[in-house]
Amino acid sequence: MLNFFAFSTVDSWEQDAFQLTVPGIIAVVVLMVALIALALVLQPKEIRNRTFTTKQLVFSAVAMALATVTSMLKLFEAPFGGSVTLFSMLFLVLIGYWYGPKAGLMTGFAYGLLQFILDPVFYSVPQMIVDYPLAFGALGVSGFFFQKKYGLVIGYIVGILARFIFAWLSGVLFFAAYAEGSGMSAPVYSMVYNGSYIFTEGILTMLLISIPPVTKALLQIKRMATER
Repeated sequence: MLNFFAFSTVDSWEQDAFQLTVPGIIAVVVLMVALIALALVLQPKEIRNRTFTTKQLVFSAVAMALATVTSMLKLFEAPFGGSVTLFSMLFLVLIGYWYGPKAGLMTGFAYGLLQFILDPVFYSVPQMIVDYPLAFGALGVSGFFFQKKYGLVIGYIVGILARFIFAWLSGVLFFAAYAEGSGMSAPVYSMVYNGSYIFTEGILTMLLISIPPVTKALLQIKRMATER
């Protein structure tokens, strides 16, 4: 069955890996669309009307598109994967900030699958799940703070911490061999390696959203995204 969805290959470091076939890519796209639809269906009844659902779909799609584009604009790229991008995590966090945890988590999972499609190479199914839908979906926990004061700031911090946990877990479970020769244990190496790019981008983003005009603009965008 796996041969239908993926074939054996090697990655850019000459490591054995798998790559999605066309049917595999189609299956992931279908799952991604289903997750976005589920994010809309799971909205509370009091806000789930046609007008609001359409607006949420549009704003969420724009945020995912901006996250995808900015993820390709890399300020720094780590040697074995991971990079400091042009605030791409912020756009994912905004969906949870606008529409709450259900929408944030579902669209985060969908975005993780989109990132996987853009570079459909993986080493095992568990590794793919941890590194893509779970790691990026974790940014959606920002939605649990969408009604709180300073909800964007708190949600962003918690979101990137949640993503870091999955990135760290992946490093320990699937890429421990990379720690050899570093003088560090696999857990410590994974913490340092993944923290170097996730928290660097996090600090840069926090500086950005703390600028008063940016803060005001983000509040105005939230009003536009949520008004009915």
